[in-house]
This record gives sequence, C-alpha cells and structure tokens, in this order.
Amino acid sequence: MQFANHFIDLNQPRVMGILNVTPDSFSDGGRHASAQQAVEHALCMVEQGATFIDIGGESTRPGAKDVALQEELDRTIPVIEALSARSDCVISIDTSKPQVMTEAVNAGAKLINDVRALREPGALKAAAEAKVPVCLMHMKGEPRTMQANPQYDDVISDVKDFLVERTAACEQAGIDKSSILLDPGYGFGKSLEHNYALVKYLPDIMALGLPVLVGMSRKSMIGKLLNRNVEERLAGSIALATITAQMGAHIIRVHDVQETADAVNIVKMLKKV
Repeated sequence: MQFANHFIDLNQPRVMGILNVTPDSFSDGGRHASAQQAVEHALCMVEQGATFIDIGGESTRPGAKDVALQEELDRTIPVIEALSARSDCVISIDTSKPQVMTEAVNAGAKLINDVRALREPGALKAAAEAKVPVCLMHMKGEPRTMQANPQYDDVISDVKDFLVERTAACEQAGIDKSSILLDPGYGFGKSLEHNYALVKYLPDIMALGLPVLVGMSRKSMIGKLLNRNVEERLAGSIALATITAQMGAHIIRVHDVQETADAVNIVKMLKKV
C-alpha cells in the first residue's frame, strides 16, 4: 500500500506502535506528556521494529471525555512535525476530527486512523482531500457509553456490514478503495464473547478483500479473561498478536513493540518454510 511517498508491503504482517500523547489513556496516559518524550519513545519503537507510529491526542477508552479541537492539535501536531523530521516511519494520526486530520497530514502524517470511521461531519471530505490512506474502525456507540451492555444480532455480520457501508461511503467521497484499511474494533462496544468471536472469525473480515488492522494490546478482553491488571497483560497481548498474524492480519497495533515484533518475525519465518 502507498502511504504518500512510502510503499509498504503488507503481504507480511507489520507492527504499529502506539503513541498516546494524552493524560488519560487506559494504559500509558501521561507517560509521554512532552513532545520530546513522545518523539524519543516513538524512535525507540521504530528501532524495536515498528513500521508505523500511531499518534493519538484524545483517549477513546470507555468513559473517556471529549477533548477540545485546539487541545488535540496542541498535543499531536508538534510531535508529528518533530518525528517526521527525524524518522522515515509511517506516521498515523489517530483522530476523528477533520481539522486534526488535515493539519496532521500537512505536518507529516501519512495515514488517518479513525475509530469513528469518518462519520463525523466533514471527516470524509477532509480525508479525501488529504490523499493518504484511511483506516476505518467499527465502534458501536460512543466511548462514554460503548461498553454499557452492547448487543448484536450477529456480531460478525454486523461488523462486516458496517465496514462495507463505510468503505462505500469513502469511495463515494473520492477515496480510492486501494487506500482503505479495516479494523474490527476490538473493545469498542463489544462484550468479551464478541471480541473473541471477532478473533476466531477474523478471516471473515479479511474476506472483504482489504488490509486489516487489529488492536488488542493490553485491552480488557485480556484482563477480564485472565484476571490481569493492565501492566500484567503482555503475555495475552503477544498471544493475540501471534494468532492474528498467523491468520493474516496486515497491521498489529501494540504498546509492546519489541516483544510483538519478535512474535511476528517467528510467524513470518513459519510462513516462509
């Protein structure tokens, strides 16, 4: 897939490092508060094996509060500018706000990763004009309420139908299908059973014919199943990364890059022999 002036071969799984420049993200909120700290952490993740760095300035954890536009810009744009000056990694902007998308791409971002799948007013237009790939994620409800007893007729079919509809909306807005990635949205309006059904039937999502990004790192789908606090979820995160890489997931979004990259490299070797 072409990411501005970068071509990334997605025939083999790639690792995306998470860089939250927020005070309240569920796992690493407040750890990378300054632009310098954030950039140094991003460079470390690139050295450990991350092809992508996903920068987010607004927490989307369950119950998260909205962040004002200017505050999100102030958190993310300086980091994108500084990182793009020091690394040729593919920078992703994790946002739902059209103006943040536009300014982030102008600053050096080469992927728009939107948990709301470009449903905010003006988002489709901004993404089309940015001329970079987009990642469309499924979310039922909104971050504040999404985990309040989510219900589906059939979670696999419902998620697939949503992603097909949003892909069509992107194409109608002028975004080429070859520039679209899909994300089932693990943990976003799903019960424990919904999340693991979406792991088991990930090939059904992949059958839609577009690259798939998965993000399960340190999430409650691990903690609730294994009774582990956030800082104790590495083994579960690596297990899910390995399983989905074997299934053919194209991008694996994680906090723990080095450990995940090791697991992915083993999967890649097994596919070669």
